[in-house]
Amino acid sequence: MRILILIFIFISVNLFSQHDSIPGDSIGKKRKLVDLSEVEVSVEKDNTFGISRLNNVEGTAIYAGKKTEAVYVGDLNANLAANNSRQIFSKVAGINIFENDGSGNSIGIGGRGLNPNRISNFNTRQNGYDISADALGYPESYYTPPTEAIERIEVLRGAASLQYGTQFGGMINYKFNDAPVSKKLSGNFRQTGGTFGFVNSFNQLSGTVSKISYNAFYQFKHYEGWRRRSESNSHNAFASLKYQVNERLYIKGEYTFMNYTAQQPGGLTDKQFDKDPSFVSRDRNWFRVNWNLFSLSADYKVTDKTRINLMMFGLKAGRDALGVLGRIDRADDTTANRNLLSDVYNNYGAELRLLQRYMLLGNNCNFLIGARYYNGQTVRKQGDADKTNQPNFKFLNPDDLENSSYVFPSQNYAVFAENIFQLTKKWNLTPGVRYEYISTNSDGYYRLLNKDLAGNVLLDMKVNDARENARQFVLLGMGSQLKLTKAIELYANFSQNYRSINFNDMRVLNANFQIDPNLKDESGFTADGGLRGTIKDVLYFDISGFMIGYNNRIGTVLKVDSNTFQIVRYRTNVGTSQNLGAEAFAELDWIKLFRKNSKHKLSTFVNAAYINARYTDSKQTAYYNKKVEYVPDLIFRCGVTYGFKKFSFTYQYSYTGEQFSDATNSKTSTSAIYGIIPEYIVMDASASYTWKFLGIYAGVNNLNNEKYFTRRAEGYPGPGILPADPLNIYVTLRLKF
Repeated sequence: MRILILIFIFISVNLFSQHDSIPGDSIGKKRKLVDLSEVEVSVEKDNTFGISRLNNVEGTAIYAGKKTEAVYVGDLNANLAANNSRQIFSKVAGINIFENDGSGNSIGIGGRGLNPNRISNFNTRQNGYDISADALGYPESYYTPPTEAIERIEVLRGAASLQYGTQFGGMINYKFNDAPVSKKLSGNFRQTGGTFGFVNSFNQLSGTVSKISYNAFYQFKHYEGWRRRSESNSHNAFASLKYQVNERLYIKGEYTFMNYTAQQPGGLTDKQFDKDPSFVSRDRNWFRVNWNLFSLSADYKVTDKTRINLMMFGLKAGRDALGVLGRIDRADDTTANRNLLSDVYNNYGAELRLLQRYMLLGNNCNFLIGARYYNGQTVRKQGDADKTNQPNFKFLNPDDLENSSYVFPSQNYAVFAENIFQLTKKWNLTPGVRYEYISTNSDGYYRLLNKDLAGNVLLDMKVNDARENARQFVLLGMGSQLKLTKAIELYANFSQNYRSINFNDMRVLNANFQIDPNLKDESGFTADGGLRGTIKDVLYFDISGFMIGYNNRIGTVLKVDSNTFQIVRYRTNVGTSQNLGAEAFAELDWIKLFRKNSKHKLSTFVNAAYINARYTDSKQTAYYNKKVEYVPDLIFRCGVTYGFKKFSFTYQYSYTGEQFSDATNSKTSTSAIYGIIPEYIVMDASASYTWKFLGIYAGVNNLNNEKYFTRRAEGYPGPGILPADPLNIYVTLRLKF
């Protein structure tokens, strides 16, 4: 299969190499800034492809010499109402996906062999500001922006560490559609119905009146689920006001609200999944999320060469997991109290950026310098809740919790700089540096409870716990870009990465789980390079290789407790891992190949990633040379799109190879927490037709009705196997004016 992909790309490149090229920056961009000395010219995007790379400079950000993708949502045939990640990220190479939430309330994606859990290995943003629970100690994203509101999704790989933070995965930014400047009022109303009781209503109004632009939407989503006890209800609202003070200065304020409550049917053992994936063994598990995001930004063009951007942001949010999260191979004792884990997040921060254009040796260069301040506070509590099966998110003993109560304050100061040195008309170098100060602390208590095999209590005590962990370091990086033609270029980048200890690593969760008191932060680097470009507005391609070096990787081992002599799971730095891989994407418009002005369109895309991720050094002999968790060797997606005037149809094929859920590469386990995740194939078909202000969109997800799963959960929302949705259908009606 990989040989066929390389042959396809080789033939395509050679087929068009004799033709004149056009500037690659004009392909696949909604709007583009072309730097002609000090003049900015806006050019409308050609809808040839639904994906492109980001410009070298956009706003006050530098992307030269970096692996980037921009997914234009409006050009996709996909189930946008359910945030179907398999379709939305189909053209982004190396993306592994957790598929266990058919409603799309939250998604899980990982890149280049990094864990997909709640996008925790990416710095996740909306319109440029943070949206995760806590960017330092708990970077999980319980809120996913509604895809129907998005213009494009910007993906920047590991090189994002210098400008956006230290995550190994990089940065993902959901950029919303801007309010139209030429209309006082525009509307976008999308109503969706689907199988398993899926209902989605998205309603948006936007426009510009004088110097004020506004954008507001409300989304309601209901999902009954294909398994019992899977019902969820979600509310999402957004409001934005932008005031254009003059031609050089604007001020913008935004507010986002999201709330959803979902019942969780729990996980499955391997035998239960093989017999009936819809089986439910948990009737009392619930989950609730409440998210409030704020931002205030200002952008000022001091001169034609100098631009300043200030963004202030805040998060007031919480999430509650209620139920029985014990081993799934044991029956739920309905006479026992449930467990409630409750988090409250209060974060705020600011980023200031200055971009300066200047001339060097007759070439345009760009210098970026910025600073970031971030203050986070997570309040985390765990204790008993009532015995019912209702969503009563209340502690029975709020003043004296049975399990734990913690406050996790965190602070971050950072200064960063990058510079594009345009050494010749075709070649540039982009060095960068980032200074970080991180402080993550904890203050609270936990209950230490140990029992023998007969259930007799050996130790039961409350332990007060307070820790302080402050550190500072410098990250370095270098990127380079060489234009072979006006539309084809080579690029390469090296950047250091760093990941601070998660709040989950700073406290004990249960009696059989212990934390290494000397746990260290994770560090390493990301390197990649490749060839990308467009040929005659017909072929778009990006072929690259990468390497991720991961030191002090945190994982779980088994050890004997020195006090009780019982075997416990011990979370510690298990060793060093290395991710090596190759990524390739190509899309070809066959009709345009032979006829430029046809009303028909027939395009095919191929997206493949090969990843070899292994532990290269470890104190645990059982880990050495084993495959890293949740890393399939091969991820392959391809598709074909046919369009005629206002009609479009897309078929997509997705293959994900076998992967393991733990570092010992165990095949099975009685608890179903650890074991193999078999390879799977999923097919999707979607179609759309628009007429004036009306549109209809429909599709079938999991067309081949594949029985598969992508995740084995250790705790919420399992534990155990979390099956993916079977065949399901959706229909969307849209009114747009």
